[in-house]
Order: sequence, then C-alpha cells, then structure tokens
Amino acid sequence: MKAIVGLGNPGREYQETRHNVGFMVVDEIARRHDLTWRNEGQVAVAKKFGSPEFLLAKPKTFMNLSGFAVAEFVNYRQIATDGLLVVVDDVDLPLGRMRARARGSAGTHNGLKSVVEQLGTTGFPRLRIGVGRGDRRRDLADYVLAKFEPAERAVLNDVIARAADAAEMFAVESIENVMNRYNPDSTEPDNE
Repeated sequence: MKAIVGLGNPGREYQETRHNVGFMVVDEIARRHDLTWRNEGQVAVAKKFGSPEFLLAKPKTFMNLSGFAVAEFVNYRQIATDGLLVVVDDVDLPLGRMRARARGSAGTHNGLKSVVEQLGTTGFPRLRIGVGRGDRRRDLADYVLAKFEPAERAVLNDVIARAADAAEMFAVESIENVMNRYNPDSTEPDNE
C-alpha cells in the first residue's frame, strides 16, 4: 500500500499558510474521494478503498517535529519508503511550480529534515510545492507562517489541484511517471 503524507502545522491559526501547502494537497485528495479523517496516533489518516487503495496522512505534530509522526505512521502501517510520498512547501520554487523527486536531501526544509532524521534515509519520494521566498528582507519563518495574499489564490488553487493529480498518479503508478509528467524539466538530475 502507498501513502501520501502532507506536512504542515496543526491548528486553526496555521490554516491557509504557506507552510501548510502539504496539508492543502492531501485535503484536496480527501475532498475528491469524500474521505473522512480519523486520528491514529500522531497523525490524522484517511483511507481510500478500492483500486487503487492508498492512505493519506497529516502529522498532528508541528512541522519541525513531523518526522516523529511520519516514522510512527510508516512503521505502524508497514509502508515501504518507496511507497511514501511526502508533500511539502518549498521557498526555493516560485509560487505555482512543483517538483517531484524519488529521493534527495531535505535542503533547508525543517519538516523534511525531521522526516529524514527519523526514517534514517533520504530514499523516499517527495513532492515540493513552490510558495516563493517573498521579500528577502522579511524573516523567512514569518513569511512561511503567513497566509497567502488574495492575489495569489488563483495560482495557489491551480498548483494544489495539479499537486493532488500528481500525488494520485503516484498512488496508481510510480514517482518516475510523476516526475516525467509534472516536473518542469524532466531532464534535470534526480539528486536535489
């Protein structure tokens, strides 16, 4: 079985913030399939039955501690690392861009760093959703914890829908097919 895990911060005050794009993607998939979220340990889980069958998950921990919840979930559900897709925001990609990878470093993303540390590997697929960096004079933490501007909503809605499509493709096919279809330039090396 495959699992799609969106990273974000729990709590109403963080809804619709740039750092919660991962949550937005798995929420969109759950909405499409009319799935119900249930608490399971440190994550909220929704299961899609039928063909293909897959799990959605959202850690109930804060972003920087996501790895603890993801590792507990993956171990309990016996998800192989190549069957796990982690969906996160990325300040190094412009708003509206996304990039899938089969493996790679966590870069500067503290949530991914936590997942890598707790799983003990960088060998899991990830889907990075661009949120841009904003004004470089602004504190980056403040930027990612801020809500999207009204002028950004159309681009955001489009990338959330495309990312949900890509994640569903991962559940049915493979990360390589997702990379070939959704990456801006599929000739880029897979070592980000």
